[in-house]
Amino acid sequence: MHNWIWQTWQGKPYLTCDLISQPHGFFTSAFAPQRPESLTAALHPGAEVLRTKQVHGNGVLAPADIRIGTKALVASGASAAAEDDIQRPHGDGCFSDQTGQATWVCTADCTPALIADIHTGQVAAAHAGWRGTAQKIVPVAIAQLQAQGSQLQNLRVLLGPAIAGDVYQVGEDVAAKIGRSIVDADQFGTDNAVVKQLLSLERPPLLPDDKPGHVRLDVRRVNEIQLEQLGLSPEQVATAPHCTYQEPERFFSYRRTKLKQIQWSGIVSV
Repeated sequence: MHNWIWQTWQGKPYLTCDLISQPHGFFTSAFAPQRPESLTAALHPGAEVLRTKQVHGNGVLAPADIRIGTKALVASGASAAAEDDIQRPHGDGCFSDQTGQATWVCTADCTPALIADIHTGQVAAAHAGWRGTAQKIVPVAIAQLQAQGSQLQNLRVLLGPAIAGDVYQVGEDVAAKIGRSIVDADQFGTDNAVVKQLLSLERPPLLPDDKPGHVRLDVRRVNEIQLEQLGLSPEQVATAPHCTYQEPERFFSYRRTKLKQIQWSGIVSV
């Protein structure tokens, strides 16, 4: 078992895990409205901040793509662009290609995934909601690190605080869409067949629900299965024992409040 540890910065709590030695943190709602440009100082002062405009896809961007794609719309005479005046390239993850780069994602119930290569020191961050997970965003991020020379056995993955399966009710259509990322779609053609297969798995990513046509979905468990199918061992993956929906004192949850509030998660290459 890997230990999840609460740290403190500016008198406020953020979460880390001893599976990864690279500076990292899953920041709580207490840090709002701070953004990565200030939060990076908690992990590695001076690191370059890499982040995107998240769109629930599976694009994972390189540092150069982020630098080129980020444009500030500065009014004449303004000393600096306000956050609302910065256009960022669309993507739901980013990866490092040298030391001293901080990769960031924001979430409200979706899964923040932080990935580290213990050999090269390179890192990636991915925003894995059900849509991104259905498109295998975490394996896509891993493929970007592999393209730079990472070996699977050297990778470690943290799946941070997110909405837990026992409280995340979804329609069977949503469950089947995400389920097709881990079962043979040709073998289980209909949504109902996919759902039945997922319910029958050992440590299933779905739980039954009383509402007809609905189930409970554990998105983090789907990500764990994707990583197992990719070839990572369970010892290379750690999942946070925290639910954004059930811990209002620590985390924002869109499902709970319907408010667009976010918390940030980041990791720094070394």
